[in-house]
This record gives sequence, structure tokens and C-alpha cells, in this order.
Amino acid sequence: EKEKIEYTLRTLRSLLKSVNYFSQTNNLIIKFKIVDHDSPKKDLEKINNVFEQYNTKYDLINLDVSKFSQNIEKLNQRGEEVTDNQKSNMANIHQSLLEAKKCNDLVYFVEDDYIHKKESLKEMVFTYERISSQLEKEIIICPADYPYLYAKSEITQNFLGQNYHWRKVNETLCTFLTSKKIIEKYWGKYLSMCEKEHAPFEKPMHDIYEKELCISPIPSLALHF
Repeated sequence: EKEKIEYTLRTLRSLLKSVNYFSQTNNLIIKFKIVDHDSPKKDLEKINNVFEQYNTKYDLINLDVSKFSQNIEKLNQRGEEVTDNQKSNMANIHQSLLEAKKCNDLVYFVEDDYIHKKESLKEMVFTYERISSQLEKEIIICPADYPYLYAKSEITQNFLGQNYHWRKVNETLCTFLTSKKIIEKYWGKYLSMCEKEHAPFEKPMHDIYEKELCISPIPSLALHF
């Protein structure tokens, strides 16, 4: 029952703590990019204060929804009119995908309501490296062990990561880590999320998981509010 900014700030703090924990033993270059849509100045100042507290630089990208709105179909897959809030969300994803194309290696898309364990990024990156090397292919990693994915009985696969066990999943929301290669390989699929509101919204990503391995941790590395 807090203001939306509180979720964002707690998400940021948890990510920055995870980066600090990771950086104690590794010299990876991690870049933060914030895609913001019309946040009041006081909220942007709070975000900046958090980054200053952790002595971390970041890029702030002001989202211009009008640049993307003409590409968004007015009716969703259910035949209902797409809301302004959903259009903003789709434009945000589109902008994030464009930023991902500028990435050199791995990219982690994070919605602003996920609290991470301090070991989250270290476990995710090392697990990516380990399993991707074993399979000789790029993969997708989801940080949350969603309870709803246990609601139906289905065959899965288990993997040993850095310190966690991981399992194959066929669904995620929009918070996930993957490589620039995967984004480019399935650019049309990812872009379709920004052009038409599917049912479910993440359906294009679920189609990708039929061809590429997506895994989530047991137990969870992040909690979704």
C-alpha cells in the first residue's frame, strides 16, 4: 500500500546491492539504463539519490510514447481497445529493445517491482555462462520461481547452475536475462509485443521458449510484487 515510486526504489536498491556483491570478486562492466515515462521531478531525484548512494552511474531515457504509438494496433487480441497504460507499457518495451541492440553481451530486462537477493546477478551470470557453454547455445534466464507455473503438471528439465538448481520453464513475464544474439535472432517476435497486445501479453516470448531454453531458479532469486 505504498506509492509506486517506493517499489521502484526498493527494486533499484536490491539490484545495486546485488551488483556490489558481485563486484567484490569480479570485474564485469555493468551498465544501468532507466526508461522513464513522465515521472515527477521529485521521483527522479529519489532515483538519482539511490544511484549516488551506491556510487553508480546510469543513463536516464525519457520515453516518448508518441514515437511508438502509431505502430500499436488499436484493438488487442481479444477485440478490446488497448488502454493508454498498456500503450505506454508497449512503448517502454520497444524502447528497451532498442537499447538492448546497443548492448555488447548480456542484457537484463527488469520491471520496476522485483526485489532481488544479493546473490541474484552473480548466480544468474555464472549460471548463464555454465549452461550456455554446456549446451553450446544462448539461453534465457528468468530470476523468479513463479508459483503459478506449478499449477499444471508438465514435463520439465533440471540443471545445475552456480549454486542453485534451475528448471526449464515455458512461460515468463517481461523480466528476464538473455544475450544480444537472442534479441537479434527473434527481433520480429519481441517487436510484435510492442505492436499488438496478445492474450496473454507475453505470448510471443512463450513462442520463443518452444525453440530456445528458458530456465528459472529453485528457489527464487527475485520476488515479484
